[in-house]
Amino acid sequence: SSFWRTRNTSSLRVNARLSGTFKPRSVLNFKAFSRVYYAVALVIVLVLGGSFGFMLIEDDWSLMDAFYMTIITISTVGFGEVKTLSDGGRLFTALLIISSIGTFTYSVSAITTYFVAGEYIDIFRKTKVGKKISDLRGHTIVCGYGRVGRKACLELLSHGEKFVVIENDDERVDQIVGDGQYLAIKGDATLDDVLKDAGIEHAKSLIATLPNDADNLYVVLAAREANATITIISRASRQQSLKKLRIAGADNVIMPDHVGGSHMASLVVNPDVMEFLDHIKIQGSGDINLEEVAFSDLRPELQHKTLGELELRNKLGINIIGVKNANGEFVINPGPETKILPNSKFFVLGKRDQIKLLNRVLGIHQSSS
Repeated sequence: SSFWRTRNTSSLRVNARLSGTFKPRSVLNFKAFSRVYYAVALVIVLVLGGSFGFMLIEDDWSLMDAFYMTIITISTVGFGEVKTLSDGGRLFTALLIISSIGTFTYSVSAITTYFVAGEYIDIFRKTKVGKKISDLRGHTIVCGYGRVGRKACLELLSHGEKFVVIENDDERVDQIVGDGQYLAIKGDATLDDVLKDAGIEHAKSLIATLPNDADNLYVVLAAREANATITIISRASRQQSLKKLRIAGADNVIMPDHVGGSHMASLVVNPDVMEFLDHIKIQGSGDINLEEVAFSDLRPELQHKTLGELELRNKLGINIIGVKNANGEFVINPGPETKILPNSKFFVLGKRDQIKLLNRVLGIHQSSS
């Protein structure tokens, strides 16, 4: 089918990138300045063609005479002839005027548009954004800047996370770049080259929030193929898409409508509980924060110790509400004898200042403000 032919082509491009044979694109490439290059090339061809044409037709003309005659002809300034033209010279001049009217006008307008209309500013702005993206490591890629994507970006921003937005709508991209808070590129997130421009090889996570489940499926496939270790969270609009997205490589699949409906129903059944949970922020700027601490985050002298030996409750006043062991199992309200082993993590609940102090005590870098 056409889908699998496209997938095979995608695989070849991804494999070429990983093997080093795929050359990364630059904003300042031929495509970016194609109109300027074409305009300059047309002017050069026109001038050279006119100059050599006059020299061939008029035997006694020097290169300077032919060049000058060509310039005053194509620019239509109305100066007199350099020397008396033969019949062949007059015919050539007429043809040169006819051919240069559109060509010269197009070339001049194409070149001046970049400066008068400010297109060069947009190109250099994209260059600057591209340079910042190429320097990113361990960032998140958000595919789509609709309602869900915009909310995801706000949350990532509040947590101090580095991220790049991929959006196919020009107005939305201009809005994002104009605000200056986000890094964004214009493009189709289902294309391998666009994901590469967003730094997929060095990203730690990807959020696919495109409105179409098929597009999200392709994004997940391409992202997983380009980066085997990346964490992928995808949006789904239909229940039937959940299994397919997970098989494609998504670590988590979220149905915004389902989550929203469940949340609204829970506000009816357990309003105070939900209000309390809404009050908790995940490593954010809220009064009460919930944070996870992985085994690898701890200083060497704190690893392999029990929760009781860490004494976080007595020292910092925070609560350890859960543990995810090395097998991926969750333990709620773990006892003090619970040991922190490799590939495990524990979850702490506390006030914002307590969480900040926890990060300093454990030597964990905290990116949020």
